[in-house]
Amino acid sequence: MKWIVFLLAAATTFAQTTKQCADLSKFQMPGATIEITRAEMVPAGQAPGGRGGPGPMLPAHCRVNGIVDKRTGGGGKTYGIRFAVALPENWNGNFLQQGGGGLNGTVGEPIGNQAVGNKPALARGFAVASSDTGHQSTGGGFDGSFMQDQQAALDFEFIAIGRLTVLAKQIIAAYYGKPPAHSYYVGCSTGGREAMLMSQRYPLYFDGIVVGSPAMRTGHSNLATRTVTVALNSVAPKDAAGKPGPALSDSEKKAFIAKLLDACDARDGVKDGMIFDPAGCNFRPRDLQCQGAKADGCLSPEQVAAIEKGFAGPKDSRGRQVYAGWFYDTGITAQGGGIPGLLNPGPSPVGGPTVATTQDVDAEAATVENNPVARIGDSYSWVNLNSFSSHGGKLIFYHGVSDPWFSAKDTIDYYQRMTAANGGTSKVTDWSRLFLSPGMGHCGGGSATLDSFDMLSAAVNWVEKGQAPESVMATGRAFPGRSRPLCAYPAHAQYNGSGNPEDGANYSCRQ
Repeated sequence: MKWIVFLLAAATTFAQTTKQCADLSKFQMPGATIEITRAEMVPAGQAPGGRGGPGPMLPAHCRVNGIVDKRTGGGGKTYGIRFAVALPENWNGNFLQQGGGGLNGTVGEPIGNQAVGNKPALARGFAVASSDTGHQSTGGGFDGSFMQDQQAALDFEFIAIGRLTVLAKQIIAAYYGKPPAHSYYVGCSTGGREAMLMSQRYPLYFDGIVVGSPAMRTGHSNLATRTVTVALNSVAPKDAAGKPGPALSDSEKKAFIAKLLDACDARDGVKDGMIFDPAGCNFRPRDLQCQGAKADGCLSPEQVAAIEKGFAGPKDSRGRQVYAGWFYDTGITAQGGGIPGLLNPGPSPVGGPTVATTQDVDAEAATVENNPVARIGDSYSWVNLNSFSSHGGKLIFYHGVSDPWFSAKDTIDYYQRMTAANGGTSKVTDWSRLFLSPGMGHCGGGSATLDSFDMLSAAVNWVEKGQAPESVMATGRAFPGRSRPLCAYPAHAQYNGSGNPEDGANYSCRQ
């Protein structure tokens, strides 16, 4: 009898929730034109998988889709901020807004699965929102045609993310009868740039922000990757048409990584194929230079000079550093997986590799730095975060050391400038930390990395419990059974000298 009563109560509750969700189809917000295209309950189930594996289990939730500020732009094209909000039955009282990627243009599934380990935000009970930032892509994630429309460009660069926050919080309040207790933003790449903008342009909107591998200066970083490729092309063998081939053979790349590991792997107390102290790594490509005639397993002076020039980052004719250089790390010879390593240039999401053998850094820098649209969405220059920090906001950065698109050194540069502008290390570490992930590529991936970590919990514990993250434990498919702490910069993981070296509990964070 008790089970029958329970089942009847559950059925009644679900019916009430279904009606409550459907009622959101009539939701409106003052000062906006909103069209709700979907408002229905989604039963508990498994999300679509990623990387070939099964997806996570998600709770029953109310799914709301719609478009705000719909309008007709140039050429009769329809614009507007399309959005999705997931409102779980097991709501924990908090809100998470997830960042986008590339040039956006599609509405990501509102799950909140970036930098959360193996349990996405929706499964934890967060209400989650996402958007396309004001335009629909017609040619993949890097369709920039929308930039010709003034409002669409402004929406993408910074307006849409703020607009979505206000909208999502009102939908949450309408559904649950109260606003979220705490709000979080998590994003990587373009989403990382958006997360930075939230701390800079909307400093009172979020309590905790997680910034991953931010696309702060895409024009500058693209220039810098060309600097590496052009330097390698200049010393590469050429075909009959003068087109450069690979500057390094497979055996030379293997020798390079082996020499790098020999120099820097054991600095953390264990030789494990990973470099946890990249800033303290004193490896130089010239350490691999042939002492006599060119032979397999060593590099020619020309190859050494090309690598050192490329990894130092582009400089203009006056010696000004246009973009930060790059770390020497285990992922710089990576092949496939989206974006190739810097020593293995090839096709990437933003196009094929250049075959040029010379580069006019002055001209390229002038083009990049005079781009008005890039200035609108700039997140690199603004460092005054006193409104964000004074209201209790917590800001976490993370970046893969082997990221071939946006240099971890550029994120370190921003973090250091931001720290200096906000009272110095002793004050800023009370509300902001930076974590580097050895071997990790752009937002994840790598053959020698631990790229699964939970930065969201670190932010939540800091905001809600006052527990500042000295480290965040990381695991990964590359090394089953291995864990390591990612330490708050500039500290790094150091083996304590006893215990299982595969267990991250046996490591401490040291300068």
